[in-house]
Amino acid sequence: MAMIVDIEKIKINYICQGEGEDVLILHGWGANIDTVMPIVNLLKTHFKVYAVDLPGFGKSEKPKEVFGSEDYARVVKEFLDEMGIKKVILIGHSFGGKLSIILGSKYPEMVEKIVLINSAGLIPKRGLKYYIKVYSFKLLKFLYKSFFFWLDKEEKMEKFYKKFGSTDYREADGIMRRILVKVVNENLKPILGEIKAPTLLIWGDKDTATPLYMGKIMEREIPDSGLVVLEGAGHYSYLDDFNRFAIIIRTFLLK
Repeated sequence: MAMIVDIEKIKINYICQGEGEDVLILHGWGANIDTVMPIVNLLKTHFKVYAVDLPGFGKSEKPKEVFGSEDYARVVKEFLDEMGIKKVILIGHSFGGKLSIILGSKYPEMVEKIVLINSAGLIPKRGLKYYIKVYSFKLLKFLYKSFFFWLDKEEKMEKFYKKFGSTDYREADGIMRRILVKVVNENLKPILGEIKAPTLLIWGDKDTATPLYMGKIMEREIPDSGLVVLEGAGHYSYLDDFNRFAIIIRTFLLK
């Protein structure tokens, strides 16, 4: 059953199932509790499993100001404090992985183990193709502003972003769009070495959102870590190859 807790005057939707050691599962950008329910159901027979809708997603309220990842991580830490959790196993997919990295580096005494699934947190390699795309986008934006002069500014830009923006950008609105712009430009590589908890990295080799080379960098930078690659799986590798994922995560958490 879903419950609501007030953190920093933001209503946060969460669930708690099972008994045992505390586990917190953090979903990716644009997702919610529903997308991580297969992991909740997998682990609730052995652990007390929490999952939250991060602010601005699912049934949780949006932040009142433009958050960065540090702000999201702070809210998650306050959620853990509110639940009375002293030791926790963190499982994070994509953006949730990024928050797990921050929490693992800032609160090593609190984090027992970490599972990063196709985690965000590194700035992608940007070659000529990327910059051509960026400048083409800026040119289109300028032309759109110039030619559709009869629309008011807000309506004009909304039409433009719905037509030409990235999928995440198109699906975000209002403050969440500004938050997205902020969080995608953050680089957590400098703090990876501060993680003390044993860390399992699970990656799909077909991931285009957070490519496999990012997982290899994280494995190299996080002291006590190991990378498992799910062949043929994409960004949602835990769903693409759930049977193998289940064996791997159980082995790591129950040993």
